[in-house]
Amino acid sequence: MCYICGKINEEEKAMIQVTSGEFRNKQAALFDLADAGEQVIIRRKGKRSYKLMPVSAEEEEFAMSPELEKKLEEGRKQYQEGKTISCKTKEELMHFLESL
Repeated sequence: MCYICGKINEEEKAMIQVTSGEFRNKQAALFDLADAGEQVIIRRKGKRSYKLMPVSAEEEEFAMSPELEKKLEEGRKQYQEGKTISCKTKEELMHFLESL
């Protein structure tokens, strides 16, 4: 760690592996480590592992709710089935929008 700025060098980072039980008991400390750039891996009863990492403001802004994801999937399906309206001019678009 740089003692002047407090930043951790890439070479100094280590992977920290914990069980889901350890994660529950030490959440605050593990979040702090992830915020500091450490790789935190949470193992879940030998089934799967998860990586704890901060989400950037840009990623958080574009996070989708399950409801929005469902609506988008429905829209994709309608598009693939040809159930869409095509407007080729501004006037056609305005007429369609006014009809809603």
